[in-house]
Amino acid sequence: QVQLVESGGGLVQAGGSLRLSCAASGRTFTIRAMGWFRQAPGKEREFVAAVTWSSGSTYYADSVKGRFTISRDNAKNTVYLQMNSLKPEDTAVYYCAALQRYASSSAYYFASRYDYWGQGTQVTVSS
Repeated sequence: QVQLVESGGGLVQAGGSLRLSCAASGRTFTIRAMGWFRQAPGKEREFVAAVTWSSGSTYYADSVKGRFTISRDNAKNTVYLQMNSLKPEDTAVYYCAALQRYASSSAYYFASRYDYWGQGTQVTVSS
């Protein structure tokens, strides 16, 4: 089992920045990749970014490329999402997720491929 706890959400003006953190505990040695997803009211959960646990390879949704940066600190079992130049359309509940089963990189974009989820943290960007 892997437990995930997000933190760092909040209210920020458009153009501002936030950094989300996701601390993993439990059988963290089984994690192959970590991802961030978000869900706005009335919308489906969508992929934001992912990072592989061993090599640190990163993957981004087109909507956040150049603005968001995902990183991981293996020693702390923590993944970060640095969000810059925030826009009102970035408003959502942000979830981190851990992928445990072996998968090709194409799987990182799909919520259904992840095995564990955090409780979510609200990010609100005002215009």
